[in-house]
Amino acid sequence: MTARAMAHSAGRQPNKDSASRKSPGRTRFTGVVLILMSSALAVLCYLAFTAWLPSNGEQLQGYRAAGPCPAQATAQVQENCLSTWQITVVKTEETGTRFHLYEATLKDEDSWQGVVSFTDQRPLSERLEPGDQVTATLWRRHIVVLDKDGVEQNTSDVPRDELQMNAALGMLAALLAAQMLVFGAVRLVRPGSHEPFTWDPYGARILLTIFGACFGVGLLALWVGIPWWFVPPAVLVACAAVTLYPPMRRRPPTLWPEERRKAA
Repeated sequence: MTARAMAHSAGRQPNKDSASRKSPGRTRFTGVVLILMSSALAVLCYLAFTAWLPSNGEQLQGYRAAGPCPAQATAQVQENCLSTWQITVVKTEETGTRFHLYEATLKDEDSWQGVVSFTDQRPLSERLEPGDQVTATLWRRHIVVLDKDGVEQNTSDVPRDELQMNAALGMLAALLAAQMLVFGAVRLVRPGSHEPFTWDPYGARILLTIFGACFGVGLLALWVGIPWWFVPPAVLVACAAVTLYPPMRRRPPTLWPEERRKAA
């Protein structure tokens, strides 16, 4: 190659389209990966609304409806009622670094020994000392409440009213599955030109909208106490409102007089 040809090739600007576009095979492979990830998220969404959410709802309703066990209750009856048990504290400890968990090791007069955990030290966990006699409330073979001298605290095994976040996480999986399915299908059908279904600008904006809407609506519904079935339609409305809202246009940069003359 002559020096003139080398100088000509060095001064020529590269083709942006050829440099930025991937090969059709690689683009189709990316589409297949996105569709597989979409299928996995769709399965998680199905399990969230058909197994996880109904199971948590049934446990919460059963615990709220449970009453003290009769004096002569059978083992089957004791599964769904609240029984009390006098046990002794062996030791207490704090576990975890970033998310703290407080545990208490308990034992009875026989050979049983077990561990219960708390998400907070107050009001009872910080008062427990080795050798203390406490009253444990059992429900479905789990210790759900500890009581010492009238001070009670729920353990981590007590059913929690957090169905709103269960629904929000289910919607998160559903919307992510939909986005990946669309983006993957477009790459399979049109590997050479899949705009505007790209990361910039719509892909990132939709992804951030999905996470913001799901966690925002879920936490708000949990804090206010709105029923969980309000979460899915509210998430869809929030995502549609943000996605359809036109993005803010960037103002053109200010040019100095010399730059204006060069541009002209």
